[in-house]
Amino acid sequence: RVELYTEDYSDHFGTARQIETTKKYIQTAELASANGLGINAGHDLNLKNLEHFSKSIPHLLEVSIGHAFVCDSLYFGFEATMKKYLKCLAR
Repeated sequence: RVELYTEDYSDHFGTARQIETTKKYIQTAELASANGLGINAGHDLNLKNLEHFSKSIPHLLEVSIGHAFVCDSLYFGFEATMKKYLKCLAR
């Protein structure tokens, strides 16, 4: 597997560059998958941007959301946070 480093996506999420940036991740995921690689992603993914990312990027197998998950758990509680993230990842 490869991991898409998503800082650029996160930085441009909700801006005029979101579409352009997302297209680059889609192209990279397609190329990696076509060459037999699984796709992971992570860095600055959170409740605000994860749903769009997970629904936009093909072949996505895993996301690294540990930091955001822990922070959100302190605010919302563990169970509520888990449900929120699972909803973001539902396809």
